[in-house]
Amino acid sequence: MNMFRDGLFAGKRILVTGGGTGLGEVMAEAYAKLGAAVYICGRRASVVEETAKRISAETGSQVKGVACDIRGPEAVDEMISQIWSDGGALTGLVNNAAANFISPTKDLSPRGFNAISDIVFRGTFYVTLACGKRWIECGTRASVISILTTWIWNGGPYTVPSAMSKAGLNIMTKSLAVEWAPHGIRLNAIAPGPFPTKGAWERLNPDVAARGDSGAVNPMGRVGQMPELANLAIFLMADGCDYLTGQTVAIDGGLHLATGGNFASLAKLGDSEWERIRAAIRSANEKDKSQRGA
Repeated sequence: MNMFRDGLFAGKRILVTGGGTGLGEVMAEAYAKLGAAVYICGRRASVVEETAKRISAETGSQVKGVACDIRGPEAVDEMISQIWSDGGALTGLVNNAAANFISPTKDLSPRGFNAISDIVFRGTFYVTLACGKRWIECGTRASVISILTTWIWNGGPYTVPSAMSKAGLNIMTKSLAVEWAPHGIRLNAIAPGPFPTKGAWERLNPDVAARGDSGAVNPMGRVGQMPELANLAIFLMADGCDYLTGQTVAIDGGLHLATGGNFASLAKLGDSEWERIRAAIRSANEKDKSQRGA
């Protein structure tokens, strides 16, 4: 359901990282429908370009895909410079790019830890900083939204690298909300509960029987619907809430309040079940690797 007036984002220019699929794609499309020029970036060139082409054709807004691995600060700076030269300063940024998988922490390698933290923690900071420096230099008012999780408040067993990284971004949001407020730059965050997407489900719930139905334990008895997330992302990005900054809003049907909303229940799994989960995650990763650079 559309809660907002047509043309709300006319004249706005918004970058959505990880915008080729999942929640990022949903938010990018929502902004484009309301008139924004949208850029989406991701590591898989063919995916972001295809998504941008589809959204542009369906909405009539300018939507462009940019291949970028945000783990590299040089690549990030080059991407942001390219966007700035393609029509001027951005007015909004959605830090959505992420990586995650479930694993007993004792089984994590440094490489596995870095695979998540380099994207979620460092990459998000690189993009935020590259935009923020330019906004401050040219005196542009802007809004930043970072996609977090409810684990920032109560921990993330079996997802420790992600929980640590997202918690760091929660503090970044609060810190920069104060530091950059005099420049007219707002920073807020969204902590979604279960919104089933292919990428997340393949790595966080590859064996549904191992965790159970997320909707069944939710106080509302269901998982989230994509338009509900889009409506919150629109609200936080819009000019009408200029006084709102430094906040993280949970949208999970009350799940984390009722159950913790994390993967604590995986403590009951045995070695054979974990091996099956690891195999499913490896398969999903191989599929993604085959698409990068296509």
